[in-house]
Amino acid sequence: MYLFGKKGWTRFIPFLGMLPALILYGVFTLGPSLATVFLSLTDISGVPGDPWHFIGLANYYEFFFKTNARDNLTALLHTLIFACVVTIVQNVLGLLLAIVLHRKLRGRSFYRAVIFLPTILGVTVIGLMWSLILNPQGGPIESLLNLFGHYSNLLGDYTAAFPLVIGVQVWMTVGFSMVIFLAGLQAIPAELHDAGHVDGASRWQIFRTITFPLLAPAVTVNVLLSIIGSLQNYQTVYVLTQGQNNTMVLGMQIFQQAFGAAQVGFSSMRQGYGSAISVVQFFLVLAIVIIFQLYLRRREVQL
Repeated sequence: MYLFGKKGWTRFIPFLGMLPALILYGVFTLGPSLATVFLSLTDISGVPGDPWHFIGLANYYEFFFKTNARDNLTALLHTLIFACVVTIVQNVLGLLLAIVLHRKLRGRSFYRAVIFLPTILGVTVIGLMWSLILNPQGGPIESLLNLFGHYSNLLGDYTAAFPLVIGVQVWMTVGFSMVIFLAGLQAIPAELHDAGHVDGASRWQIFRTITFPLLAPAVTVNVLLSIIGSLQNYQTVYVLTQGQNNTMVLGMQIFQQAFGAAQVGFSSMRQGYGSAISVVQFFLVLAIVIIFQLYLRRREVQL
């Protein structure tokens, strides 16, 4: 009986059950993360057989203070702008679409599927599709502009490229936010809305005082996921512009420094420097997510 009591060894069984997951987490997540921090303190290039040395904080000093610091800070600013715009537009559109498609409309399941489809297509497919759509040589957008006597290489335009990348990112992810908001709307009892109508409240008053406060958990999840995803994003930039034409973000810089340069020659690879940029990105994401999580959780309680 003692073995199965609260003070027996059986109390460790749940922890033993978690052991495989903890081992996998350590091997595939925690281990590489710690290795990245260590590599950021070296000048390792990533080329097999190439010697490397421990250089301390030199990579961080180069990122913030050397001659290319201005470009690095511009990439940092672009990352913040990208995350801010994508998070706001994605969640506002996702909420509006969820409200519309929550109603009893004919074919609403089809519309939901169409809006959610870009989420599962993959960045490569979406990037190729939009590259063809915006192709300056015979693309649909170019053909439309030609009807009005205009010509523009939109993804090659220094002013238009970055907003277009943001637009493609929103188009690709808005369906995910819509689904989460739909789940939140479906969890709200219909009796609460009926009571609001009986009391003479308008639709806006019902939304402001009943629907939106009860959607607070869905808002928190959507905002945090949008912030994390957009701050770390580089795939959309890579497949559309490769970071050219004023579209460079931190994630793209990490790829170019650590891996992308391998396309033109091993000698230009700098995985130590790329690791330093990824550590900067990590602390940026961590700080912003903690601030927003504390604010949104407190807001849930207030609502």
